[in-house]
Amino acid sequence: MTSHIHGKDVRADDLRFLAALADTGRLMTAAKLLRVDHTTVSRRLRALENALGARLFDRGLEGWELTETGRAVVEHARTVQKAVDRAIRAVAGTEADALTGTVRVTAADGFGTRFVVPAIARVQAKHPDLNVELITGARELALRESTFDLGITLGQPPVTRLVTEKLCDYDSGFFASETYLTEHGDPVSFEELERHPLIFFVDAMQRVREVDLGRYLPNAVVRFSSTNIFAQLEATRRGVGIALLSKFMAGTAPDLRPIAAAVPLPRVPVTLAARREALTRREVRVVREALLREVHNRQDELIWHADPPAAMTADV
Repeated sequence: MTSHIHGKDVRADDLRFLAALADTGRLMTAAKLLRVDHTTVSRRLRALENALGARLFDRGLEGWELTETGRAVVEHARTVQKAVDRAIRAVAGTEADALTGTVRVTAADGFGTRFVVPAIARVQAKHPDLNVELITGARELALRESTFDLGITLGQPPVTRLVTEKLCDYDSGFFASETYLTEHGDPVSFEELERHPLIFFVDAMQRVREVDLGRYLPNAVVRFSSTNIFAQLEATRRGVGIALLSKFMAGTAPDLRPIAAAVPLPRVPVTLAARREALTRREVRVVREALLREVHNRQDELIWHADPPAAMTADV
């Protein structure tokens, strides 16, 4: 829709509501950020759309998504919000470079817990007024969505219009508890391994081709499966069977060790994706940089270097 727009009809404060909903994707979260009722957010955004004569948001499957016009306007809205934040900090006497706002990150359960959380903790130690939301889960990340700022995906880099970069790689292997291997034997071949009960993801939820169990052990029998990597890890520790685990997850359980069978597995790439407009925000860039530093400083937890265990030689 189009109409004649008069500057006096556009309230600068309404632009803050636009920025909040664009950053969070949800009315309730935006309302919490602005410390108002969600109906107030809805009412102020309708007023802004009427004043501009254009629709700024559409309702998506995962929340509210900016329209093309909304994307053109939102950076101006963020300028208004940043001006308000600077004014508040000036009165409060806080540091000029302090970060505020909300950054939403999506990642798989294990990687999110082991690497994203420590990176976020370091950022928030320096910027205590910054809000960070970490969304984890086994479902495939829908990179077309605009309800996140930074998205971490495992496996081959996705085809997307988002800005992507390689975050890191990680190695995987077959692990079991010392107790299990003592009681049931340590398999030394593919054939022996297929006779053991295995632990893995629920098949429908497995999206990482590099660790697709069926590619390596087509006759394997999965006796315990879960969408949650921590449940798989605990089942392995309890002696339920042998699990295909990432090095960084297996390393958290000292009572696990790689099996004797040499099963070469390709290294898994990890991709960091971001909405182009999100990267214009300093708080998003700071979190991105913290993630890059985190994986760089902890390479030994992700991959085997000069002397990997014989059973875990990666085919890269």
